[in-house]
Amino acid sequence: MAYLYENESYQIIGAAQEVHKELGSGFLEVVYQDALEMELNGRQVPFQRECPLDIFYKNRKLPRTYYADFVCFEKIIIETKAVKSLTEEHYAQVLHYLKATRFRLALLINFAEPSLKVKRIIL
Repeated sequence: MAYLYENESYQIIGAAQEVHKELGSGFLEVVYQDALEMELNGRQVPFQRECPLDIFYKNRKLPRTYYADFVCFEKIIIETKAVKSLTEEHYAQVLHYLKATRFRLALLINFAEPSLKVKRIIL
């Protein structure tokens, strides 16, 4: 059984694994974001960083926007964290991004744990 956007996810996760392998845990979130940006560029993964995301209510665009850490392939939201462990609030944040934007997949990536944590969140 194939995963949603399997090949694209594999490329993104591989880039995140390389960043974690090189830096380990302990840095601020922005350091991991900078390194991930370099790694994605090097792997020619199309992305936007701090990408504004439109929010919809009853099929109408609201005046506010969310800002995703990254949007890759114009369809996958990437939310990066550098926290001791992921919480329900982190999952809820990403789920809200998916619901509001109508994207189908997000990757929640935590760089601060001893081994990289990646959670696929599908809507």
